[in-house]
Amino acid sequence: MGWSQDLFRALWRSLSREVKEHVGTDQFGNKYYCIPRYKNWRGQTIREKRIVEAANKKEVDYEAGDIPTEWEAWIRRTRKTPPTMEEILKNEKHREEIKIKSQDFYEKGKLLSKETNEELLPPPVQTQIKGHASAPHFGKEEPSVAPSSTGKTFQPGSWMPRDGKSHNQ
Repeated sequence: MGWSQDLFRALWRSLSREVKEHVGTDQFGNKYYCIPRYKNWRGQTIREKRIVEAANKKEVDYEAGDIPTEWEAWIRRTRKTPPTMEEILKNEKHREEIKIKSQDFYEKGKLLSKETNEELLPPPVQTQIKGHASAPHFGKEEPSVAPSSTGKTFQPGSWMPRDGKSHNQ
């Protein structure tokens, strides 16, 4: 079926006046083509097409990083001119330098955080919290743990609610 598709594409290009111009090749072996704007047999103007032929012909073998970002930008029309091999290699070198610098920065940050935790910060202060400011005995002597009264003074039924109202209202 592969040879029949190629034959059909070649026939279609010859009838539709599509002419593929080879624009460039990347370091992975992918080939990039441009089909300039043209008028088809019905008189319609067809806009420019940008095509990539992957080095791996099988779609299953294609990975997202197989096309360099510069060529991806050209295919998606975010840049007008196709990239040069020197530009791609320069940008790749720059990306590697950024990776190394970021890794060094990360490692220095880890070392500094260890130093600040060990040397620069004072030891935590031990404080004693005695009661709460809203407690009736705040600032005074703590109430004793021993009971202050005995059960001998308790009178059953001695407590009465105020005016029959609950304290929630």
